[in-house]
Amino acid sequence: MGRLESKTALVTGASSGIGRAIAARFVEEGARVFATGRRQDALDELAAELGSAVTAIRADASNLAELDNLYEAIESAGSRLDIVVANAGGGTFATLEDLTPDSFDETFGSNVRGTVFTVKKALRLLNDGGSIIVTGSTSASHAISAFGVYSASKAAIAQFVRVWAMELADRRIRVNTLVPGPTETPGLAGLAATPAESQRLLAGEAARVPLRRLGQPSEIAAGALFLASDDASFVTGSELFLDGGQSRA
Repeated sequence: MGRLESKTALVTGASSGIGRAIAARFVEEGARVFATGRRQDALDELAAELGSAVTAIRADASNLAELDNLYEAIESAGSRLDIVVANAGGGTFATLEDLTPDSFDETFGSNVRGTVFTVKKALRLLNDGGSIIVTGSTSASHAISAFGVYSASKAAIAQFVRVWAMELADRRIRVNTLVPGPTETPGLAGLAATPAESQRLLAGEAARVPLRRLGQPSEIAAGALFLASDDASFVTGSELFLDGGQSRA
């Protein structure tokens, strides 16, 4: 018996990286998973890899109409949810001087608006006693040059989680933030413009971690599994840091 046997989960941003690893671990532990992302080809690959336990649905979490379509598809499949992992999001480097309204709106639209309404619209399908997990970032509490908008968006989400934990306590729904440190994902590498710059970026990020390496998506997925499972039955409104000690350095 897996730790999520007979559970049904939604994982957004599951096309690659941390989201993909979470979806895979949940399936390994017995869950049925609805996986979303913006790239249909990557979702098709995920479904082919993980088999019938995964239903892949293309959806942009920042698009409210697509979120409505997503939840209609889940409901039409005769499913309710036990676990919601609001993982979709991203960001780019931009100093205050270089920041544009469009880039600001894109980051907050994906990371804040998308997360808020992913969770809000899930509530009618989420079983009492369920688990909501939101992917945060160590940058929410650390100043990183040219990463202000992303950092602020993740700080906003951390505060939403604290409030939601109080608001949903009567339904015994636990709400927590999963906080990865620098993790070896296409998203992190993609912040750089060239392969050479990407290698320098990854090496620099690893050097800032006390364990002197990047995290692996599978390690972050292990934290998500804990928060999703009954092992975390008394954990809500919390931040689980999986960052190699970075946040305490």
